[in-house]
Amino acid sequence: MEKDINEEKIDSYKYDPKHASEKDKNRNFKKKKPNNIEKKEQSIVKEEDNIINNNIEDNNDKFFETKDIKIINKGNKEKKKKNPIVIVLIILLLMIMLFSGYKIVMWYLDNQDTNNLMDRINEIVDIKEVNDNDNTIVSEGIDENSPYWYYIKFPLIDVDITKLKQENSDIVGWINVNNTNINYPYVQTTNNEFYLDHSIDKSYNEAGWVFLDYRNNNNLNNKNNILYAHSRLDKTMFGSLSKVLKESWYNNKDNHIIRISTESENTLWQIFSVYKIKTESYYITTYFDNDDEYTTFLNTIKNRSLYDFSTSLNKEDKILTLSTCYSDTERTVVHAKLIKKSTK
Repeated sequence: MEKDINEEKIDSYKYDPKHASEKDKNRNFKKKKPNNIEKKEQSIVKEEDNIINNNIEDNNDKFFETKDIKIINKGNKEKKKKNPIVIVLIILLLMIMLFSGYKIVMWYLDNQDTNNLMDRINEIVDIKEVNDNDNTIVSEGIDENSPYWYYIKFPLIDVDITKLKQENSDIVGWINVNNTNINYPYVQTTNNEFYLDHSIDKSYNEAGWVFLDYRNNNNLNNKNNILYAHSRLDKTMFGSLSKVLKESWYNNKDNHIIRISTESENTLWQIFSVYKIKTESYYITTYFDNDDEYTTFLNTIKNRSLYDFSTSLNKEDKILTLSTCYSDTERTVVHAKLIKKSTK
């Protein structure tokens, strides 16, 4: 019963701060904290958690930023690696532009030199037309309906080649082609290369000059006599020869003759074939083993023509061939046969 009384006393015991000992006060304070303090501590904990989380996020951001910077720097390095290639390309482009400009200037200067030389040549000699005389020889046995009888009426030209030889001993004749710019003295040397890039005064000039094949006799008594020249863009040399490929040129019969003056005689040639062809050497053949081979040659080059000139050919005919570039891989070719000549 005493036990029950004691338990009752304990149950009925109430904490009174006024009568509590220091030990009770401390023990009770630790057990029960005011609500406002708990909240403050909780907020402090949350703030600390936030600070920790923010620091983690900041560190993550810095990590990725650093990674991005490294990637960007790597990209910049790759770009820097490409820069030398760009520089080389720019240098090459500038070199090409400079070279092209140089070629244009040289082309212009070559043309000027050519024109100046022709002006001087025209002051030295005159080109005269001459009528037939007792020294004139014409072909015989020609059909009366042949266009030959129309062309035979054209006058010959006469040029003092001896006077021109004082300027250059390689000058051997003068050529004139109707309705073109071809009206030049021509030269001949021991090869077919020198006058490709030398002018009539033997100075270096990429315009070159009109020259006779070194294999031919300069009196044009070979079966196939060949004259070459560059096809210049300004229409000098054989630059206007391509006109013969046009129908408008063909339709004018007065265009179908070529006149030549050499040191010993004046000659008239009737065109019978014009064409362009891939670069080859057959049409510039100068030696034939026999008449049959030559006849085959004549028929071949006649059948190549773009137009029909109604011209008859035989083994006795001597022909003149003009050859120039049509493109890098093609040639413009003109063939004409001798129909009249007159010794000087």
